[in-house]
Amino acid sequence: MELRERVNAAVKQAMKEKAADRLSTLRLINAAIKDRDIAVRGDGNENGVDDGEVLSILSKMVKQRRESARTYEEGGRLDLAERELEEIPVIEEFLPKALSDKEVEKAVNDAVREVGAESIRDMGRVMGALKAKYSGQMDFGAVGGMVKERLSAG
Repeated sequence: MELRERVNAAVKQAMKEKAADRLSTLRLINAAIKDRDIAVRGDGNENGVDDGEVLSILSKMVKQRRESARTYEEGGRLDLAERELEEIPVIEEFLPKALSDKEVEKAVNDAVREVGAESIRDMGRVMGALKAKYSGQMDFGAVGGMVKERLSAG
């Protein structure tokens, strides 16, 4: 089932179960997808976003919530931080299972080999290959450092 359909099915289920917090988060997901649909339609893509783009949106939403929770905690607003953290598992339901550290390391090595990367100048190509293949399965901020280290050691 397409991701968009899974989200819509989850919205209907949450409505039946009267799960207000879950429903609110699912509606935020739908709104983010629709916003991106509108943006790409403006660029001439009438079909809207595909599953790969939806995964990217979801990953970004999780990252935003983690950052917001951290900011709220630092500001002493634990109630708001808790709300942000409660939304993360709902969003993550639609993301593929995160890769383990060993799997990430193997993926980085495979991507370096795949694109024939030899120096730090090839980092963009390696990251592009990883994002295309593993969107939503790894933290690309952390992986960037790993790729840089791998290419520097060369």
